[in-house]
Amino acid sequence: MNKNIQEMIEYPKQGIVSKTIIKDLDIDITLFCMAKGTDISEHTSTKHGIVQVLEGKGVFNLKGKDIKMNKGVVINMPKNAVHSLMAEENISFLLILI
Repeated sequence: MNKNIQEMIEYPKQGIVSKTIIKDLDIDITLFCMAKGTDISEHTSTKHGIVQVLEGKGVFNLKGKDIKMNKGVVINMPKNAVHSLMAEENISFLLILI
């Protein structure tokens, strides 16, 4: 199964659109598209995560430290780490859970 991620990006007027790319026992890959001004409050993940920013700008807070989200940025998120994020403009990213 082949998918063109760039063609799947679509921004809502408000909130978040998420699309499953791959989901199996070992890995989950999800495309997130967030409208400007949208935030995701603090939470944790039971899996190790990698965030790959595709386009846009935002701030990812990982264990109390702000990380600028810009095109090309990769964020390594340890299992059970507290994190949150805010879209400063429309932003899209892949969330890879291992």
